[in-house]
Order: sequence, then structure tokens, then C-alpha cells
Amino acid sequence: MLNIQHLTKTYGDKKAVDDLSLHIAPGEIYGFIGHNGAGKTTTIKACCGILQFDSGEILIDGLSIRQKPLQCKAKIAYIPDNPDLYEFMTGIRYLNFIADIFGVSAADRRERIRRYADLFELTPSLAQPVSAYSHGMKQKLAIISAWLHSPQLIIMDEPFVGLDPKASHLLKEMMREVCRQGGAIFFSTHVLEVAEKLCDKVAIIKSGRLIRSGTMEEVRGDASLEEVFLELEDGNAGRAD
Repeated sequence: MLNIQHLTKTYGDKKAVDDLSLHIAPGEIYGFIGHNGAGKTTTIKACCGILQFDSGEILIDGLSIRQKPLQCKAKIAYIPDNPDLYEFMTGIRYLNFIADIFGVSAADRRERIRRYADLFELTPSLAQPVSAYSHGMKQKLAIISAWLHSPQLIIMDEPFVGLDPKASHLLKEMMREVCRQGGAIFFSTHVLEVAEKLCDKVAIIKSGRLIRSGTMEEVRGDASLEEVFLELEDGNAGRAD
């Protein structure tokens, strides 16, 4: 579903991402872990076609994000770490705007907006301008908008930040449902407990380089994910599987 091949991105003399290769298959929830500045957001934005990269290739369902950007973007949804929405719009107008972009039919968008807005208890607020929303409400609106066109691949940067426990639980269930239907999830997180319980596979990145990847059992071994992460961050990089 998502194939990252030898991705490299530099800013001046600094390699933000250094020869990174990952493969996220259909049906997988794939966690992406690293400290601040490790290269997670740069990788994610490159996968979404937001950032150009220096070398390597990114394929989405077999299509190159460089050569077929519109076709790739039609297959994915992206939730940034900070939901930067059009605040002059009302919630419902924003959702209809996103549905228009992806060509979602009137019947489908009504059903999906009703279902997800009710789940996140956002329905009473949809008539309000987004500028009046709290951070958590904006995050919920961003999640709903991402699910509107039933994307095959959902890419998220720290999606649980700002969500209350109930909303976090709902998002996890929605992620699992996407994968049960043959889609895939690729997301970054600092919440290692969430990654440990939720992810099928995980990759740990440090200073732009992949230092460990594989199934949760392969990466974790007999330790906790937190213990493995802290050990690798201290410099005992081990191998990238």
C-alpha cells in the first residue's frame, strides 16, 4: 500500500531523512516512532506529496507520488500534527468542502458525516465556525474529514494529541476497521503504550535513519517498547530488519 524506497531529504547540510526504506502492506497499522526532530514529520509530508525529496521513491498502491501526485492523493488521507483548518468556515461547511474535493456523493457524505459526527459528539457544533472550536474539537473534525472519502491509506502525525480518552478509543476502533477492510494506517506517535497495543508493525527512526523495524514482537522482544526505544535512543542502535 505504501512503499518508501531509499528516501532522502536534506535541509542545507542536514539530512532530515537518510536512506529510509519502509513497506506498509494492506491490513497493517504501522507505527512510526522517534524523538522530536528525528525525521518523522518530514517523512510523512513526503509520503503525502507535501514535501519534495532529494532522492528515493515513494509508491502508493504502486503509483509514484512524484509522477502521479493527484492519483496518489485521491487514495490517501492525511491528518497533520496540528489541525490547520479553514477557521472562517463552519464545521459542516468544511466537511462538505472536503467531500467536494474528493467527489463524495451527497448520499454518502450525509451518512458518513452523521455517523462520525455523532460518534465524536460533534454534531451540535457543526453549525459553529471552526474558529470557535477547541483544539480537541478541531482534531475530531480533521479525523472526520479524513474518513469521508473512504481512503485506502490514512497517514497521521501524532493523531491522539488533544483527544480525550473516549475520542482516542473511537479513533483506535476506526483505524482497526480501515485495516479490516483492506486499507492501511501509517502514523507517528510519542505515546508508546498506544503503539505497543495498537500496531502490527513499528519503525524507530533516529537522526533521519531507520534503526529498528518489524513486527511488534520482533522489535520489542522480551522487553517493553518503551525500554527498547530508550535503549536505542541511548545509542545502542542494533539492526533495522
